[in-house]
Amino acid sequence: GTMSIVGPRPILREEDVDVKKANQSRFIAKPGLTGLWQVSGRADLSFAEADALDVAYVDRWSLVGDIAIVIRTIKAVLTQSGAR
Repeated sequence: GTMSIVGPRPILREEDVDVKKANQSRFIAKPGLTGLWQVSGRADLSFAEADALDVAYVDRWSLVGDIAIVIRTIKAVLTQSGAR
């Protein structure tokens, strides 16, 4: 109940220092199991890039966008795109 399927990525404990730099609008939405950051490069992105994608997701949320992200997530998982 504390997460949605699609949403901004949860902040990890080791990123506590960077949370202060995060745009606060990303915290409006529930964190998600997948999100725009995941289908846009995941581990290949810096914190600043991932944060910008999370903010863009919150600012432009739509049901159609969520469906597109779920479809892109399946592709990213199968191809291991952005995985380390």
